[in-house]
Amino acid sequence: MSQEFEKIERPTVAAMEEISGQPFKVLDDGFIRVVDYMGSDASIVQAARVSYGKGTKKIHQDRGLIRYLLRHRHTTPFEMCELKLHLRVPMDCWRQWIRHRTANVNEYSTRYSIAIDAAQTTAPDEWRYQAEGNRQGSTGFLPPGEGAHFSEKERELHALARQVYEERLNAGIAREQARKDLPLSTYTEAYWKIDLHNLLHFLSLRMDEHAQYEIRCYAEIIGKEILRRWCPIVWEAFLDYRMNALSLSGLEVAIIREIAAGNPDAAVKLAIANKWLPEEAGAPVKRNRERAECERKLQRLNLDIPWKERLKS
Repeated sequence: MSQEFEKIERPTVAAMEEISGQPFKVLDDGFIRVVDYMGSDASIVQAARVSYGKGTKKIHQDRGLIRYLLRHRHTTPFEMCELKLHLRVPMDCWRQWIRHRTANVNEYSTRYSIAIDAAQTTAPDEWRYQAEGNRQGSTGFLPPGEGAHFSEKERELHALARQVYEERLNAGIAREQARKDLPLSTYTEAYWKIDLHNLLHFLSLRMDEHAQYEIRCYAEIIGKEILRRWCPIVWEAFLDYRMNALSLSGLEVAIIREIAAGNPDAAVKLAIANKWLPEEAGAPVKRNRERAECERKLQRLNLDIPWKERLKS
């Protein structure tokens, strides 16, 4: 006896259809645009409920189920949705992007084609200082008067690099060799296809305030302009459970418990026992990244740092 199957309609999202192919400008000459997408909020719900078997009752509303899945890290249903983007991004930013080995990528090749005649530029008020406590981060800005010098040098460097590159091409030098001295600020383009589960991981890292500014600009466009339209329920849950949430270690929970119970001295003892602080009061306090992260969490919760007097030593 042959089985009868209902016709399956491809899910479409009106808000995504409206922006399909339209570029979102990023930085000075970059962009992101939607090429294609598969699935929607409803697709995640459908994939999650298939485990109940045919004929079972609908026990959750879609929003509640999606929030439950994300809250408890049931990731498989999110893999049923995929997004394909066309990007133009500076090469140094792309180096960070491509480290996420969870997507399908096809990049513009300067072995076959002439390099894109565009490089990311930096305005006089956009030059950042190196962070002292973070080797891979930045903090604060140079005065615009000083930044203007570096912006002018940047313009000269870009122009010279492009001139030399084109001279090599005109002389018949192979494209794969002529490109070797182009600056990392040169824009490249790529098609990037990723499932929703891995996209959320990408966004949680690259939208974070500690991510490099340039790649954060791209991540915020993907999240706020694309994912928000594509899967609005997922976007809401993602903000709630990932971006605006706090992750607490067992030690942090124990410290907060003592603070809440009115036992700040006990919280300090926990910090000492875990080498966050020296045993002797008044001894120099060394930098400790884990302790500093805990202190930021306490501040977010409007809790006093029980060892703050020791930090003054």
